[in-house]
This record gives sequence, structure tokens and C-alpha cells, in this order.
Amino acid sequence: MCQQDKWNPSKTETLRIAGVIRESIVDGPGIRFTVFCQGCPHDCPGCHNPHTHDFAGGYDCSIAKILAEVDKDPLLTGVTLSGGEPLCQPRACAELARQVQERGLDVVLFSGYTLEELEAMAEKEPAVGDLLARTDYLIDGRFILAEKDLTLQFRGSQNQRVIDMKATRKQGQLVLAT
Repeated sequence: MCQQDKWNPSKTETLRIAGVIRESIVDGPGIRFTVFCQGCPHDCPGCHNPHTHDFAGGYDCSIAKILAEVDKDPLLTGVTLSGGEPLCQPRACAELARQVQERGLDVVLFSGYTLEELEAMAEKEPAVGDLLARTDYLIDGRFILAEKDLTLQFRGSQNQRVIDMKATRKQGQLVLAT
């Protein structure tokens, strides 16, 4: 289980991160600013980012600093929250997502949890629901080494889904992105 908001549950102005990529074309559609959250409970064998698993690793970074970097790049399509597991810091990630969308950019969220697991988590933790409500595309599910497929766009294993969250909310049923 996630050590949600381990560092300070009431604090939403900072994220614990492993690092960022200022311009990525592999972490969602378009040109993205990718934030790699620090801390992950899944420990998936063969994970692409094992250095992000340790909750004590990484460093604190203010949301304001992340947004200042985003604001410098007019080519960006949006911001991607990856990890580690962003849902271990749902309040701060939801706040970052809110401010990203206020700038007219979209939000891609990678999670080792499935949408169904996240919806159940949201019943107990409103910040999870807030983050989901601010997510344009969700790439969900744990990485499974036996299902690894390098030909898949934006995901590493066949079990993972790219979910169009806007269409899912609008239609009231799961809609996969095409």
C-alpha cells in the first residue's frame, strides 16, 4: 500500500521527486514536461525506474518551481506525472494538475494502480478522486515483465491501458485512447 503523502499529509505545495525531463515525446501525446515522483510501493520486477522506489530518496521540489519551468517552454502540450507512484502524493499531484490545466495544458498520469483500484482508493482519500478528475489520460496497471512489449505506445507491458479520462467521464464507461 502507498505511504500516501508520507512527508506531510497537509502540505500541497511541494512534491517529493526523483527528477524531471523538460521535453519528452515518450511520456504521453505531444511534447511533455515529465515529473518523476519519488516513492513506489509496487516494486515491479524489471521496472524502468527502480531508482524512484525508495520513499526516502529523491528531493523535495516546490510546485511553483515545477510550474516556472513549464512556463518557460511554449512548445509543451502538457505535463506527465510518472514515477515512482504519483498516487502516493495525491494532494500535491492534484494541485499541480489543477495549475497545469489552468495554463491550458493537459495532464497524463502514470500509475501502477488500475483505474478500478484508484476509484476504490478515491472513496477513502478525496485527493485521489481530485487527481483523477484532473487527469486527461491515465496509463494504468503495474508493469509485468512477462508482458513487456517495446512496440506499445506510452506503456511497457500489454496489461497496461491508456485511458482517455475525459471520454470516460463523459460516457460513464471506460474509453481507451486510440
